[in-house]
Order: sequence, then C-alpha cells, then structure tokens
Amino acid sequence: MTVNMSAQTLTKRQLNLATCAALEAKGDLVRLEPAVKNALNDGVTINELKEAFSQLYAYTGFPRSLNALGVLNKVTGEKQPNWQEGKEWEKPAVWTDANAALAKGTEVQTQLCGGKPFTYDFCPQNDYYLKAHLFGDIFAGNQLNAADREIVTVAALSALEGVDPQLAAHKAGAVNMGNTKEQIDELCMFLSKNGLSQCDNGADAVAGDWKQGQPNVNYAKFFIGNSYLNQVKPVNLGADDKTVLPTANVTFEPGCRNNWHIHHGARQILICVSGKGWYQEWGKEAIELKPGDIVDIPEGVKHWHGAQKDSWFQHLATHVAVTNTAPGKEPNEWLEPVSDADYNKLSK
Repeated sequence: MTVNMSAQTLTKRQLNLATCAALEAKGDLVRLEPAVKNALNDGVTINELKEAFSQLYAYTGFPRSLNALGVLNKVTGEKQPNWQEGKEWEKPAVWTDANAALAKGTEVQTQLCGGKPFTYDFCPQNDYYLKAHLFGDIFAGNQLNAADREIVTVAALSALEGVDPQLAAHKAGAVNMGNTKEQIDELCMFLSKNGLSQCDNGADAVAGDWKQGQPNVNYAKFFIGNSYLNQVKPVNLGADDKTVLPTANVTFEPGCRNNWHIHHGARQILICVSGKGWYQEWGKEAIELKPGDIVDIPEGVKHWHGAQKDSWFQHLATHVAVTNTAPGKEPNEWLEPVSDADYNKLSK
C-alpha cells in the first residue's frame, strides 16, 4: 500500500483534537491555551474537548487531565460567539449498572483488539479496570465516537516517552475502531512535523538540536518525498587542521528516502542524530537507524537511506576520500528509486 504524503485524509476537527490531546499529555499548558482557542474556532465543541481531556486521565493521569480542563475552563470564560457548546452531555446508562459497564467494555475492547478477546490474567484488577471503567464507563460518553477517541489516544501516547507498546497497540486499534491506516499514518506525520511527538525516545527531527535547513532542490530528483539540507561545521580529523571533511545535515520527512546510489572514490559516514530511519545495502536486509547510530559505508557499495514511514529522520553525512580526489568532490552514481513495494515491506 502506498501512502500519499501530501494527502489530507484527516479533517481539521480531528487534527485539532489530536493537537490538544498531545499538548495535554506533554503538560504544555502554554501551548495548549492557543490550541484550545484554535480548535474552538475551527468547530470543535466545548463538550468534545471536555470529553477528550476527561478520557485522557486514564492515559496521562489525573493531574494533566485536570490541568487541561482548567485551561479549557479559563478559555471558555471569554466565550466567543462562534464557539459551540455542542450536544448536551448525557450521563451514560452503564454508570449505574456495573455488569452492563463490564459487558460493554469487553465488547469495545474486543473490537479494539481486532475481534480477539483480551484478558489480562496476570493482573485481574487491571483487567477489570480496562474493561469496566476505561472501555465501559469512559467510552460510553456521547460526545466522541470510537474513531475520534482513538485519534485522541494515539496523539496523547505519541507525546509520552516510554509507552511504545501501548502506542503500537492503539495505532492498530485506531484502525479497528473506524479510522483508515492512511489516516493514522498521516496523524503520526502531523504530530512529528509539529513537534508533538515524543516517541523514538524523545527524538523529533523538526524540534531537535539540528536545524532542518532548506529544501534539497538540487537533489530532489534523486529522492522520493521531501528532504532538507543544512551545511554544518566541517568535521576535522587531524590536529593540523588539514584533514577537514565537508559535512551536511540532511532531514527526511516521514517516508522520504533517496535512490539507490554508489559513492566512488570515497566512503560515506552517516551519524544519526534524530528520528528513525533505514539504511540498506544491495542484497542485504535493511537496518533500522536511531539517534547515536553511525554507519560507515564502504566505497563502491550500492545502498540507500532515509526516514521510516511514521517518523522524521536526520543524519549528518560526510565523505572520507579513498583516492586522491579532493574532499567533497567524489562522484556519486545515482541509480533507480527504492520502490514503494520494497519500502512498504519495511514498515513496522
């Protein structure tokens, strides 16, 4: 399946809900206040935001949920004429029937898991809380549908560190609850591009220490997707200041990769600084790249590198001449693109 990186499959309403959810999870109240105002201006209702922030206590804790509700309360104190209260909140019937809440929650959780019942035998307490309370009591609210709830959940989990297993489960669950895979891919790209994602151990290519640079127009024909180039301070390998290597910081948007290519007369060295990427040599399996990884590519080896599907990626790149060619003047041989079919096999 090919993902169109420029397609806008999520609605403005969904993107506003995701933005507010991610900022709630981060505890970033400074950015949350204008985000709430923007959401209300774009048609998200006050009651929808109340329900989103209330739901998130189960994922981000009561303090951040209450803080976000406090921001919403403050903002609505100066309610604008175009802001909508939304449909009237109704107390869910299952709140007065524990058995009904458990039954409803079990049904919802089974759908979330792709039709397979899930029982957490290791800890019966948490198994009950998940079924009866989270997927029963909370999901029974009448303001958000199941698809919206999972967008809110994925956005919040993306903003938290150390929750990769839960994030992966809810990405899949978001599709089971009515979103398309393309929408969830787009959601992850949107969060990463706007500095709202803390997956990848906190690495975020557009919010990290390395500047994104300018569109890589001179080499665009050798890339699928958009890349950005920023020349940085050359690497000095010698105490005499004579062994200096030109260095470039290359940023890849999610899904972007360069064509297969060969460096003649030089080794290429990649130092991964942010996000998640891939490196592959011809005839070998692709290798996942993460911040701190270093790849020393032998001269004459056919290879490609780029971002993973759901993450921005940055690396520093330099060349070490193995001939008498002046540093930075070694020829590259650009070859065929990495096909969508081959690239999409790598997606996790």
